[in-house]
Amino acid sequence: MGVNSEEALFLENETFCEEVSDNSETERKPLEFISSGNLEIDKKLEGGVPIGSLCLLEGAKDSGKSVFMQQIICGALNQDKKVLALTTEKTSRKLLNNMESLKQDISDYFIIGRLRIFEINASYVEESPELSNNLLGRMLECVNDCEEELILIDSLTILAVSASENTLLNFFRECLKLCDKEKTILISVHRYAFSQEVLYRLRSVCDSCLELRIEQVGDKLIKTMEIQKLRGAKKTTGNMLSFDVNSEYGLKIIPVSKVKA
Repeated sequence: MGVNSEEALFLENETFCEEVSDNSETERKPLEFISSGNLEIDKKLEGGVPIGSLCLLEGAKDSGKSVFMQQIICGALNQDKKVLALTTEKTSRKLLNNMESLKQDISDYFIIGRLRIFEINASYVEESPELSNNLLGRMLECVNDCEEELILIDSLTILAVSASENTLLNFFRECLKLCDKEKTILISVHRYAFSQEVLYRLRSVCDSCLELRIEQVGDKLIKTMEIQKLRGAKKTTGNMLSFDVNSEYGLKIIPVSKVKA
């Protein structure tokens, strides 16, 4: 039986509506997360670090950036994910020993290849923009070619200090593109590595931004984390947490009431 023009128009519109509906369902696909392995931290992060996101972790020396990254490594490995750690500050052995001291022994994952650690000797790039720019390019190739779902860079500071602003911004933009391939990338930096203008631009590029600080409360020095930006976050309050690092339990949240006491 033939279809008249009015019926054809109806069928065309119906098909269009189905396509729009399918797209809407895709857009509403819930975020998946990489857990920190700590329920209290995951609660603050509304689930953990969103998979397929670029996260900037900024803070002063000894503010807890590396420990937080180690929590994410442990959480990802426990979720059966593969992890690549690029480190300019530690040897493989030191990183594994640090995690073991925090009751997070991941040496078995390292042995079977679920965790790879690349040591980057970046000491020679200081005061050399060309070498820094080249090394950032090589790191980008490494991240692009790797099969790991989670990539951590701890830290980018020594390269960021001497690299050109354009190269640095391009590095973050290219990392963001790689996150579209379901890679999750965490980058730690010291704030002094950037001018305020560049820091604002980097924050705008990244999906999530966490700032760690050491603050004095009374006679105590407390580590704090402020969630400046978080992909998919539903609330804008309660974005600050205080924590401590202990060899018995690793990173532990400190209640605000205890901090103020």
